[in-house]
Amino acid sequence: MGAARGVLQAALLLAAAFLLVSPAAAAAVNSTSATLDNIQPLSTLNMAAARVAMDAGSAIRASPELLGTNGEDSAWVTVNFTTPAPTDGHWIALFSPADFDLIMSSSRINAAGEDEAPAGLPVAPIKYKFANISPSFMSSGSGDTSFLLINQRYDYAFGLFSGGKDNPKLVAVSNKISFANPKAPVFPRLSQGKGWNEMAVTWTSGYNVDEAYPFVEWRMNGKENARARRSPADTLTFTRNHLCGKPANAEGYRDPGFIHTAFLKNLWPNREYSYQMGHELLDGTIVWGKSSTFRASPSPGQASLQRIVVFGDMGLGQSDGSNELAGFQPGAQVTTERLIKDLPNYDAVFHIGDLSYANGFLAQWDQFTAQISPVASRVPYMVASGNHERTSRDTGGFYGGDDSHGECGVPAETYFRAPAAANRGKPWYAADHGMFRFCVGDTEHDWRPGTAQHAFLDGCFAAADRKHQPWLVFAAHRPLGYSSNEYYAREGSFSEPMGRTLQPLWQKHRVDLAVYGHVHNYERTCPVYENTCTAAPAAAGGGGNGSSPAAAYTGALGGTIHVVAGTGGARLRGYAGGEWPQWSAARSESYGYVKLTARDHSRLELEFIRSDDGEVLDAFSITRGYKDVLACAVDACDPHTLAN
Repeated sequence: MGAARGVLQAALLLAAAFLLVSPAAAAAVNSTSATLDNIQPLSTLNMAAARVAMDAGSAIRASPELLGTNGEDSAWVTVNFTTPAPTDGHWIALFSPADFDLIMSSSRINAAGEDEAPAGLPVAPIKYKFANISPSFMSSGSGDTSFLLINQRYDYAFGLFSGGKDNPKLVAVSNKISFANPKAPVFPRLSQGKGWNEMAVTWTSGYNVDEAYPFVEWRMNGKENARARRSPADTLTFTRNHLCGKPANAEGYRDPGFIHTAFLKNLWPNREYSYQMGHELLDGTIVWGKSSTFRASPSPGQASLQRIVVFGDMGLGQSDGSNELAGFQPGAQVTTERLIKDLPNYDAVFHIGDLSYANGFLAQWDQFTAQISPVASRVPYMVASGNHERTSRDTGGFYGGDDSHGECGVPAETYFRAPAAANRGKPWYAADHGMFRFCVGDTEHDWRPGTAQHAFLDGCFAAADRKHQPWLVFAAHRPLGYSSNEYYAREGSFSEPMGRTLQPLWQKHRVDLAVYGHVHNYERTCPVYENTCTAAPAAAGGGGNGSSPAAAYTGALGGTIHVVAGTGGARLRGYAGGEWPQWSAARSESYGYVKLTARDHSRLELEFIRSDDGEVLDAFSITRGYKDVLACAVDACDPHTLAN
């Protein structure tokens, strides 16, 4: 078990180890096809061709059989397996619910021992590994490996398959295993409520409201005799009929359980609170989830140390080495681990699209909420919609592809709350955090002038009181501003086509930063308007941890700094060949995240932190006064008169 985890972690560290790219080195373009980034490993299993071919000489067993006896929501399981004729096409898969009995009872075995029933297993597994991951398997036919299981509301069983991915044959089925309470409340994720002084707590359970009442019990810490309060939670779920296509409503479907959200209101700024999810059963007993703590947001305009993490395109890592995810999202695990280590040093996260990359295999959403829970249970985990959450043909989105593989936004918009959004299906919203104001857009819906989203963004930017909230940030998934990604360069736009129709808004409202995902690399521009740098930095001190010097901007920017940070974990991408555009100031093909730090109203710092070692690969600062915010720039000032 430990060896398997060590091998995976070493591979992820190697994949993430990449320093800032120089202009000369940037000419080398990543040749990996972008299509490969979209292949969910579970989709490579041809379950439609699978057959039941039970082999008396093959066996598989999992232990322990009962998990979570002390309230744990995850547990390691050891799987032992044997077969008389081992091949590199044998693999082990985890299924839940453990309904192999139903599958095998419908089989028709002929005299040759073959199943004559129609081919195909009705559901995809949750995860899988090839049997030869166990070093002794190919020589002895026996092996063992370990899987990390989470509480996903049903029992589990493992299947041993031969025939590889293309012609799988089920040759052995394990014993069933389960958690002590499969319905227990698990994996809380925080988000800012409808106002700065609210916190929404969202979690998943197996309890519908007709069998238990969901709530959160919470209290202020550090205050003598602080009384505990209880806030009731709403409850949602979804079914196949909510989904828009395969595999999400077919072999990839899995019952999502029930998703609950409670709102903790009238919080005191910067105070620490403890909370615990609970379900009151009909007999009055309470089933408790794990307890945790969070710190409430600072009030708008409040001057204090404020630190925000921003990134996109993470996906699902697997510490047990399953699903071959090291090739699908090779940096997801190492970025998650870095975020956990850095947790004392930031106050909120904005994950701007492409969250789990479930791509229609819905069990992956539970896996993802478990992965981020150490972070999302402690700080607000704010999200934006990406193409892998929302894009689906003929569903009213801005794009016509099927990058969500039938999900059409339903799982993402149910598992994660953006309470400040007026409509779950149109998840653009504002979020205030002390001296920051974030206006979060949704690039899967039309943003152009005349649309509802354009009107919202105009109002969101305008509502910032720049005397007290000097740092105005736009965040969205697709790069609507500037990116030297190879595809955008071929298009001649160096941005999402039609993206810069928002440029007049950014300029009018003097937006400081625009941060994007979607493109799987890091890139930062100068302050830019209409392809022209509007301010030049002075060299400052080091960027941190021995990195190159930071850029220091002083006074009025005259434009917006655009940052691409689709570096959360999905396979990295290169840049267009040739000379750098004059607005491209820094690049890195590294896994990592952006951290914004404000200590007062006059200075903002940005760092790009590499996931594998925490090194700061790029940094810049902005130092200015309120008059610099008011200063006129090209196309940024209303007409005025010289009359006294």
